[in-house]
Amino acid sequence: MELSQRVRAILSFVEAADSGSFTAAARIQGISAAAVSKNIASLEQVLGIRLMNRTTRKLSLTEEGRVFLKQARIAIEALDTAADMVVARKMETSGHVRISTSAAFGREQLLPALPGLRSRYPALPVEVDFDDRVTDLVRDGYDLAIRGGRIVDSSLVSRPVCHLNMILVAAPEYLALHGVPHSPADLDKHHLIARRFLGGRVAPWGFRATDGSLTTVEPDSAVVTISAPEAQAQAACLGLGIAQVGVHHALQHLKSGALKIVLFGQHDPGNYEMVIQYPHRALIAPRVWVTVEYLLSRFKQDETLQFPLDELSRFQ
Repeated sequence: MELSQRVRAILSFVEAADSGSFTAAARIQGISAAAVSKNIASLEQVLGIRLMNRTTRKLSLTEEGRVFLKQARIAIEALDTAADMVVARKMETSGHVRISTSAAFGREQLLPALPGLRSRYPALPVEVDFDDRVTDLVRDGYDLAIRGGRIVDSSLVSRPVCHLNMILVAAPEYLALHGVPHSPADLDKHHLIARRFLGGRVAPWGFRATDGSLTTVEPDSAVVTISAPEAQAQAACLGLGIAQVGVHHALQHLKSGALKIVLFGQHDPGNYEMVIQYPHRALIAPRVWVTVEYLLSRFKQDETLQFPLDELSRFQ
């Protein structure tokens, strides 16, 4: 059976199963009841199994027919989605896109990506809110959000941007004055720069032992506590102490020699990630779709977001 014939036969089977009769299925498909019956019989012959039991009064699915119906519906939905996406991408990409992201990521990664997005889609105005709080996309009217951390919201579609590897850094001048720590226990003798989240929680520092166990250090005795993550890297550059920062905030300072990594291989980089999120919908709006795809492509080329963890050892 040719593919086109097989698709027609599967459609006849699904419509007959849903409507309960060849006549109703024929009406939906715009063909005769005899054609529907023939399509299903041909499908059964190709598969080598009976999908339906027919009587003069009703149709009933066999066990194999119920299994096949479930899979057939998945295939039909996939075809419908593919067709919808093609149509959507042919539509003029215009409208208004609202984005929520953190202040640091917005300034350092998102803003540099906007000229390219605007050049490619000039009829696409973009509104960006820099807000470190977790927003409710649907309630607050955002089309998408760019978020970092431990992502757990399953009510949203999450598209991964990168892993957010954490490192401990300090300025060479600070290390020359206070010494280089060789174990987590040495941190008791050092000045620490902590991060406090908006909710008041101070971010702990994790460490991996040789046996794989994880321990944490609470930087309660920090000499400086900062809420903005990018400001932690700046504070470390100024020689205020040792800070736990994301690689994307520290990379330029590591390359320039303004910062060095400490306790590399002992400090746990964490399981944080950066994602683009948007609400579940049957068909995402073209204006949102092109924005998401463009940003994912752009962020994939951003070295600060994609720098390999194993290559950081040279910055010790």
